Amino acid sequence: MSAAPDPAAPDPAAPDPAAPDPAAPDHARRATDAAKRWPLSRIVGVAVAALLLFSVAAVAAGGIALLDLHHDRARVLNTFDPAVLQAQQLDIALLNQETGVRGYALSANQSFLTPYTDGNAEEKAAIASLKGEYDQLPPATRADLTSVATQAYYWRTHYAEPAIAQVRRTGKPVISPDIIAGKADFDALRARIAVLETTIATARNQAIAALNDASDVLNIVFVAIAIGLAVIVVLLALGLRAAAIRPLHKLAGEARQVADGDFGHEVSLRGPREVSNLAADVNTMRQRILQELSATQAANTVLQAHSAELQRSNSELEQFAYIASHDLQEPLRKVASFTQLLQRRYAGQLDARADQYIEFAVDGAKRMQALINDLLSYSRVGRSAREPALVSSDAALAQARANLAAPMEESGATIESGHLPLVLGELPLLTAVFQNLLSNALKFRGAKPPRVVITVSRDGDFWLFSFTDNGIGIEPDYADRIFVIFQRLHERTAYPGTGIGLAMTRKIIEYFGGRIWLDTTYPDGARFLFTLPMPPETWSPETPLLPPQGASGGREDEETDT
Repeated sequence: MSAAPDPAAPDPAAPDPAAPDPAAPDHARRATDAAKRWPLSRIVGVAVAALLLFSVAAVAAGGIALLDLHHDRARVLNTFDPAVLQAQQLDIALLNQETGVRGYALSANQSFLTPYTDGNAEEKAAIASLKGEYDQLPPATRADLTSVATQAYYWRTHYAEPAIAQVRRTGKPVISPDIIAGKADFDALRARIAVLETTIATARNQAIAALNDASDVLNIVFVAIAIGLAVIVVLLALGLRAAAIRPLHKLAGEARQVADGDFGHEVSLRGPREVSNLAADVNTMRQRILQELSATQAANTVLQAHSAELQRSNSELEQFAYIASHDLQEPLRKVASFTQLLQRRYAGQLDARADQYIEFAVDGAKRMQALINDLLSYSRVGRSAREPALVSSDAALAQARANLAAPMEESGATIESGHLPLVLGELPLLTAVFQNLLSNALKFRGAKPPRVVITVSRDGDFWLFSFTDNGIGIEPDYADRIFVIFQRLHERTAYPGTGIGLAMTRKIIEYFGGRIWLDTTYPDGARFLFTLPMPPETWSPETPLLPPQGASGGREDEETDT
């Protein structure tokens, strides 16, 4: 029999925790390189700052162009257009004066003098208005307007006023050579008005040209802003893609390759600081995985050796179980048989001490047989190759009661149970559970005849079974100890048994996927609770509780599956 490897011995294939990490210098170098790179926040910040600066510049340029356009437009609408209109009004006012004077001189009719009077007032108003715009009009406008006012004054004093006075004095029309001289003076006045109008019109045309230029500049600025914005957005998009998105995609691909199992692939790329740090972390993780994988493979090698040793040990245990069930049982049966023959044949023929010795030998042989049988039953739990199937709990209980018919009849036991559900398991093992619990209640009974109440209810996805008896009970301090193999709470002379029944019961229930425990709050005996998984075929959220539905003594109840 080969010796098993020592689990405490150091594994030569496992990595030494105290050894220096070969990945540490490379990781430090990558960390230094990554620290020199711009972080993603700075890259995005620079992009946003560039876009913000361009936006500010665009708003400033557009605002300046718009202000220029507004200024030129205001000059045309608020200065030159009214000036042109006032110059025209001045020309019309002078024409009205000349027409009124000439009509009054030729007809001596006072009504013809009204245009002259009104024209004189309009002339003054037009001149006053033009004087108010001197600051906005060209410098030549002042001289031209002064020349017009002087010539108009000369024409009125040398022709218009004398002609009017002469008509008023004589009451007759005036026809004299002065009319021709007055016409010449007025023509000179019209020429000067024309110069004034030309000066103002020229300035207005220049203002309109400036307005058109400002409009063109504004359009050009807007087009330039649109083009610049498009170029900036494209450049920023391309820059962010090259600086951030592409490295992230590449890192994702590299990490995916490592995640697919290629742990030897080194993740190496350039990009923002965060991406470089993440790549370095992935490399560190990959190297750790390689180390852990190497350690795991070494541990698997040791585990496989231990598993082979365990299989060999299990095989030897199976051989021992076979020997115990066959080879050891045979001489033990012979010892028991011949000892019983001695007891029957020589009982009373020897002294009392000899009879006692024979009784000890017979009892020891019987207990050894019971112990071997119980140990074999305990070792076989969970080793069956049969698949679990739907088992009737009622059938298992009926079989257990049939096996215990004699002690039940002898003790006058009463068993109360309702209709028990279907469970997933093996009928012989479930029968053993019920038989052990019932046998426990019969063995540890009190002064009254044993009374066992079996109930079952639904607890989530499990059936909750309850076995309650009126026996001597169990102290709460021993609630865990009673399920340990060979653990006894009483002397063998007081209560017989091998101390395996409850241990085997727990092993069977845990094998079925449930658990068992002692209800330490029950004061009038012992109450064992255990759960068994509810089969999907019988489970439904509306499954009702199953209360006790009958009672019996040493006879069978009517069996009905739920």
